[in-house]
Amino acid sequence: MSNYNTPTRILPIIVFSQFCCTSLWFAGNAVMPDLLESFDLAPTALGSLTSAVQFGFILGTLIFAILSIADRFSPSKVFFFCALIGAVANLGAVWEGNTLWSLLSSRFATGFFLAGIYPVGMKIAADYYEKGLGKSLGFLVGALVLGTAFPHLLKQFTQNIQWQLVIYITSVLASLGGVLLLVLVPDGPFGSRSQKPDFSAFFQVFNKKEFRASALGYFGHMWELYAFWAFIPVILIAYKELHFNIDFNIPLLSFSIIGIGSLSCIAGGYISEKYGAKKTAGTFLLLSGLCCLISPMIILYAPAEVFIFFLLFWGMVVIADSPLFSTLVAKNAPSAIKGTALTIVNSVGFAITIISIQLLNILWLELNPVFIYIILAIGPFFGLLGLFTVNRLSVSGRNEIEARNSKF
Repeated sequence: MSNYNTPTRILPIIVFSQFCCTSLWFAGNAVMPDLLESFDLAPTALGSLTSAVQFGFILGTLIFAILSIADRFSPSKVFFFCALIGAVANLGAVWEGNTLWSLLSSRFATGFFLAGIYPVGMKIAADYYEKGLGKSLGFLVGALVLGTAFPHLLKQFTQNIQWQLVIYITSVLASLGGVLLLVLVPDGPFGSRSQKPDFSAFFQVFNKKEFRASALGYFGHMWELYAFWAFIPVILIAYKELHFNIDFNIPLLSFSIIGIGSLSCIAGGYISEKYGAKKTAGTFLLLSGLCCLISPMIILYAPAEVFIFFLLFWGMVVIADSPLFSTLVAKNAPSAIKGTALTIVNSVGFAITIISIQLLNILWLELNPVFIYIILAIGPFFGLLGLFTVNRLSVSGRNEIEARNSKF
């Protein structure tokens, strides 16, 4: 089985399907001003609606993990059914009778079924690519990034058309992605199938120190990532208000700042083959943390060209470590519950995003928005601490025990 040659079509189809389906994620954010106006919502709905998707994803991943869905059933079929149901849930945003609660419900349901798309897509890739997983997941997370950014691009090209078109197109794309994956990507040769739910898996996976270090790095990365993505339009507006002679195309810039991360995900996969996934991920995490710290100075004093370059750079380094952390998690997880392990880490990671998004939402209303992004540096700091100290502490502890035993 180790000599299996994966057909060349597999990765492009997984990548394209992932792109199509994850376009559901920020479809609501791309048309947020229209939602606020059409349904007479308060400005704080931005954070609430974004967090509803994240919360749905968290509950979905918890249920998928507890029931070991991705390890007990065909991952391709799970992906297909979740893509179709997620597409239907996404359409709830266009209902004319929407209130804040009905919109929160539809975005929550969309997030819930994304739990069967994003981590399951990584599980499918891991089942096909025993070697070169970091590079493969680089393409896969790159597709997630483009899918996340795509609604902003749609908004740019549909400015003179009803905003509902963005929702319709993303739902059609998600359905297409699910069908393509089901028809063209059978279950991979390196996957193993569990026969029953493993309720101990949630705790079992964290027993391994290498897994725990990888997960802690991922959690720190997630504290920053989605809060940064969700508030990119807010950052651009804050800069415009400080520099009155500047005018931005906010939908196009939002797409560019998020979308450019797809290139860094792919580049990071190749770089990691030379320097290792752990060191490469740590470098990107450090750079994105520095971006958080210097953001006030850039927003306040930088010329427009420098400001845009800074955001594009931040957009690259904030996501480039994501596929590398997923690679480390997949490699350090027990084979029989690899899909469950990826789902569990995703679940905890996205729970963290709700806290950081809501925190920014509160600070945005209470403080000068120029300074609020410093708080995002907490994630990279603790992520680096976890990534590089857990194993070191365990090794030093083990050496201490061995030295003590050698005296007797």
